[in-house]
Amino acid sequence: MRFKDVFSIIGPSMVGPSSSHTAGAARLGRVARQLLGETPKRAEIVFYGSFADTYKGHGTDLAVVGGLLDWATDDLRIAKSLEYAEAAGLSVAIRPGKAVVAHPNTARISLEGERRRVELVGASIGGGNIEVHGVDGFDVKFIAMYPTLCVYHLDRPGMLAELTATLSRAGVNIGHMDVDRKGRHGEALTVIEVDTPISAELLAQVGSLQDVSDVRLVDLEAGAAL
Repeated sequence: MRFKDVFSIIGPSMVGPSSSHTAGAARLGRVARQLLGETPKRAEIVFYGSFADTYKGHGTDLAVVGGLLDWATDDLRIAKSLEYAEAAGLSVAIRPGKAVVAHPNTARISLEGERRRVELVGASIGGGNIEVHGVDGFDVKFIAMYPTLCVYHLDRPGMLAELTATLSRAGVNIGHMDVDRKGRHGEALTVIEVDTPISAELLAQVGSLQDVSDVRLVDLEAGAAL
């Protein structure tokens, strides 16, 4: 069971009329940006459900793009995020979509940088809180309220044991873990939410494990980019 913190109860410090349609949307954008791990060059944002119906009036599009620029929910520049994105060389395509989704405030964000691509499907569930429902086609879930490791690896015996042992030796406590794979002995993604910040050294140790192809860190408490 996950307990709500003060952020969940009183809501976030934010720009915009709605914590669901602006603050949560900005957080989804920041998660996508951090998963990409570099400056995005191209972005496609597809809104579903109530997001698709109201994103222009509520500024949801501006909020997501502000998150892609790695801005916090209360950054006053969000109101002009599309202009800032264009000036930064970020090409943005936004459109409504139709699909059966787990939550009415759902977005699919596809990002491309110089070296990587990432696709995130997530929802803004109220009070500025979010749930990520999928990353790069993997059915994994996390809430981005804690430092979160996304480890891309081969599905093999002992992989999860080695991964969790590495974190244990570093004194890191695991709060939640989710795993999905694209096939037996094929590509897999493990998502681990932890209680303490992840150091660059530990991130490198996880990335050096046998059969780990990539590791990415989401930490929304880290300082936003200027």
